Amino acid sequence: MKPSLRTSLSAVSTLALAASGLLFASGSASAATSCYASSCTGLDPASTICQNDARTVAYTAPDGDAELRYSPTCRAAWARAIGGGRVPAIIQVENNQGASYTVMNYGTGTVYTRMVNDKDIQARASFHFNNNSQYGYSNWY
Repeated sequence: MKPSLRTSLSAVSTLALAASGLLFASGSASAATSCYASSCTGLDPASTICQNDARTVAYTAPDGDAELRYSPTCRAAWARAIGGGRVPAIIQVENNQGASYTVMNYGTGTVYTRMVNDKDIQARASFHFNNNSQYGYSNWY
């Protein structure tokens, strides 16, 4: 084989390996799922892009044991409790079309519910403690 042909084949092989490495690298970087409104219902916010622009829009009254998180990009909402608070407690998100998800808060870290649709409808967070004898709701958002 001529040196110039061997060099060309080697360069092509190197470029092919580099391109395949970029392809595999970009696949793992985009692991987060995209969803919008009703397609987000029931999804884990941590596995979606919704967590990227989420903000807390309401707290449960009277003590803020849970918060309502909202993603403007996804038009979805979920409830979250951070750390302690009154435990064990049920943390819930619901929308005004009847979708709801709950999670137990045992005070060992951050917990959050699955998401509900919040496009052109409203959602709220709640906590329920002491066999539902104590509870609180956020404002609808």
